[in-house]
Amino acid sequence: MTKRAENMKILFAPESVAVIGASDNPGKLGFHVMKSLTEGGFSNRIIPVNPGSARIMGLKAFPSVTDYDGDIDLAIVVLPAKLVPGVFRECATKGVKGIVLITAGFKEIDDPAGAELHEEIAGIVNGAGIPVIGPNTFGTINLQADLNASFTPEFSQLRKGSIALVSQSGGISHLLAFLAMRMDVGFSKIIGLGNRLNVDFDQMVDYLMDDSDTRVIMLYMEGIDNPGRLLETAKRYNGKKPVIINKTGSSTKSDQASRSHTGSMAGSHEIYMSAFSQGGMLAVDNAESLLDTARALLSCPIPDGPGVAVLSGQAGPAMAACDVCEARGLKIVPFTGRTQQKINEHLPPLALRTNPVDMGPAWYDSSAIEEIVRAVMDDDNVDGILLFMMFASANADAVKGISDLLEKWQQRKPLVSCILSPPGIWDEQIKGLEQSGSLINYPTPERAANAMAYLWKYRKIEISRKDIL
Repeated sequence: MTKRAENMKILFAPESVAVIGASDNPGKLGFHVMKSLTEGGFSNRIIPVNPGSARIMGLKAFPSVTDYDGDIDLAIVVLPAKLVPGVFRECATKGVKGIVLITAGFKEIDDPAGAELHEEIAGIVNGAGIPVIGPNTFGTINLQADLNASFTPEFSQLRKGSIALVSQSGGISHLLAFLAMRMDVGFSKIIGLGNRLNVDFDQMVDYLMDDSDTRVIMLYMEGIDNPGRLLETAKRYNGKKPVIINKTGSSTKSDQASRSHTGSMAGSHEIYMSAFSQGGMLAVDNAESLLDTARALLSCPIPDGPGVAVLSGQAGPAMAACDVCEARGLKIVPFTGRTQQKINEHLPPLALRTNPVDMGPAWYDSSAIEEIVRAVMDDDNVDGILLFMMFASANADAVKGISDLLEKWQQRKPLVSCILSPPGIWDEQIKGLEQSGSLINYPTPERAANAMAYLWKYRKIEISRKDIL
């Protein structure tokens, strides 16, 4: 293992953190980084570095990292770009193990001086074996270590979980984090790669594959200089953990924006999509699908085939889901004769009784809904179940009526739902079913169907991987 690879582990779980450019002024990023660390629960040493202050946020400050007597594992740098080379030399002399470089103004700017500065600081840290997250990043977060090394203290409000996000975009990182908060989704780590001085997607996948806190890896990519390294890294792990990737840049404008934002061209979108699949990575269409698919892979078994059953308390949501299913390669399969007979016993002829099934006429009879769901669960033609129920006073007990069945069944096949009510009615019941592993719930039938489609796409990637081996 190289020195830089060893230091990567320390970077995400440091015993001591120096904030170079720390400040008590809310108008400075150094203030917000200090706030993230001090209010985020980080219990190890925090060392403010600022030659103009004796104390910052109640902590003794130092003129430079070399003036601090103890070891420094991680340095977070929030200074103008022209000061960074000198600071990096001091960090190398001090034996700092890792750096988060929030500062912008390197190769992404339209000025040759930025690229020259980029190469200069890369030479310093590469020679010292110091991994750097950034430049031009919001920072990095390790929820499991209570480390919020970013300028956004609110990241610490995220629930601890098993999903890691690696992103070139600070805006998308914030978007997904805030969506996750609203959906009660837990994260292990969030890493803002920025302009990738010496830590790129391949190094992060390599690190996260061996990270015991992470079970699913999400990548948000705008541009990449050497995609081959990422593909080889993913292939080497042979599906050890799911890697989901959303790459922008399919339009001319986003390609141009990528170069401005990250210093890399986005490249041919179609070629990337094909390469990702060959590398065993699951490509998704947008940031919302990135999070939705990560949740599904974390919570559901992978379907054996594309056959789905659509069960709905109302016909409309079922129709919306069927459109997505058929567009995304899922099959609305016919039931076996035994299943169909069971459904016919509990629904009148006027109802939709073949797949998809409209269970609306059984609203008042929770035992009938339970029998229908049970019959479909046992159907050999069905590889996964989409279950929809929109609240109405007449079906207020519908979720309660099938909860025991769902909990006993424990997703022997993936069960993806959109069960929705006004706030405070079904929320606790749905949360309990999700926590017990009985289903995974989405806010719209289209998103539920899309998540099921990506589960099937992941199965096809697994099959292709085995065929190659």
